[in-house]
Amino acid sequence: MGQGTISSSGADNRDEYLKLSVTVLAAFCRVPEIASLEDMSMKIPLILEIMSKNSGSSVLEECYEFLYLVSTASEDGVVTLYGSGVMKVLASQISSFPDDSHMMEVATKLVLLILSKLSLDVITNDYLFELSVIAATMARPFAMLQKALKFEVLHLLSTMLSSKNSAPLYDALRALPNGSWSDYMRDGIAAILHSRVAPAERLEALMLAETMVSIHGEQWLIGRINLPDKEDSIPVDRFLLLVLQQSRVEVAVLLNELAYLKFEASKNCSSTAEPILSKQRNVAIAFSLMEKIIKLISDAAGNEGDLINESTFTNVIRALNETISVVLEYLQDAKEHGQRKGDDLLASVRIIGSYLAETPFACKEKVRELLEYMLSVEGEDEQSPFQSICFLLPMLCQITMEIEGCKSLASSGGHKAVMECLIKLIGPNNCIVENDSCVFLACDTVMNLLLKKEQVRLLLDESTFVHLLKALAYWTEATKDPSVLMMASSICALILDFTSEEALLNHPHFDHSSLNSLSRLIARSLASCGQEMSDDAKAEADLLEIVNAGYSRWALRFPHIRAAVER
Repeated sequence: MGQGTISSSGADNRDEYLKLSVTVLAAFCRVPEIASLEDMSMKIPLILEIMSKNSGSSVLEECYEFLYLVSTASEDGVVTLYGSGVMKVLASQISSFPDDSHMMEVATKLVLLILSKLSLDVITNDYLFELSVIAATMARPFAMLQKALKFEVLHLLSTMLSSKNSAPLYDALRALPNGSWSDYMRDGIAAILHSRVAPAERLEALMLAETMVSIHGEQWLIGRINLPDKEDSIPVDRFLLLVLQQSRVEVAVLLNELAYLKFEASKNCSSTAEPILSKQRNVAIAFSLMEKIIKLISDAAGNEGDLINESTFTNVIRALNETISVVLEYLQDAKEHGQRKGDDLLASVRIIGSYLAETPFACKEKVRELLEYMLSVEGEDEQSPFQSICFLLPMLCQITMEIEGCKSLASSGGHKAVMECLIKLIGPNNCIVENDSCVFLACDTVMNLLLKKEQVRLLLDESTFVHLLKALAYWTEATKDPSVLMMASSICALILDFTSEEALLNHPHFDHSSLNSLSRLIARSLASCGQEMSDDAKAEADLLEIVNAGYSRWALRFPHIRAAVER
């Protein structure tokens, strides 16, 4: 079979001859033993050439049929198919296929086959643009179809878009000129979540929703949806409620199953590791989506005239409260079973921290009861608690503005956890965090506690505050930022109320070098007193007042610091 020159008199029959040839070839390939022959794989480049030159021809359907049959029959078929440039052909043709056509079905299966046999990272590197075009094109049939193919498209899209290394693909999708694909995605996800489907398919739909928010931002959750069985469009905020409600259900179900597998079934069965990992990954998806909804609601609360009405806002808060209560119960169960380590536990603390950052006094009694435990949770790769404390810092910073909050944190020993976290953030072996605001949140929390030390009757562990003094001095050694300098020196000034120079030097981890660094810090901060202050320094006037007041209280107990200040 070839494509030689055809005379003008025979041109009208060209398509028919081609179609007949490929039809016969495809018919033979319905026998797996024939389809798997090397000779058939060798014909793949020729078939792709025919397809690229006859994109509007009736032969196209038979060509796709042949490619699918040969590719599924042998590993060589898939490799040859990919190496011959099938991604370029698919990207150029798939948008012209009717949504419910056989060609769309076969094309979908071809892409799924390639994704199952080859690394998505490799495909993304080789055919980034083509992959983005295919993903955007498949959004339309995902929205419009009402048959089994819809679920194959769902699986294809979730496979393409939910990889850990999908950032280049996300960027390519954002750059596409036609933005309607994101509306189709919203419609398709809504149709899945609105229907009675298997749990796995519902989870895939939520996974896609989370991906779309990563691509387009939280505002994507607010938009009109059109369902095939509904004549009228649905209000813009209903999709948000639908996603939230389904996420809430998934969290409740998955945490219940995880609790059983981890705390009950694992006692009698050694084969629970894989199911536990699977459910941990799934609950992380639901948590991530809910975190994005929390951010959306937080942003909306500060913007008048937003698309979210008061009724929807109330429903969202109610659903989030219910979910946080479920997560707290899961942590209570883990605490009772003596488990403090696990990425699922860490993710649970993170979602609680995200919500309490916006509503710090929600679930007040339960949070207070579990605070010490939550601050002790470790991820699988952690040697000591760190990320869990960072996740809770926004809430801790807010509650310690009040005496009751300080008492709650101090009574649980949480003040020591926050100080140790701050040491890790700013010390010589500082930990890298996603958000630099963690440092100042930790500083503010420590400051709040120290300023209320008498009402709270705060007791500081000598070892902890010695290491914190050293870390604060280290943090400021090379900085010219007045906010950093004044924050560090004010915390040091408050800590020095608890000790003396002699006591510090008697500590095995504090020497004259440490004292010199601390002296330089206090001297630098006090040097700004009496000088013409810059606008930045004026903003730190309250902190300077704390340092001045502290220095007047303990200067006689710290002759080395006093000498540095007076020098």
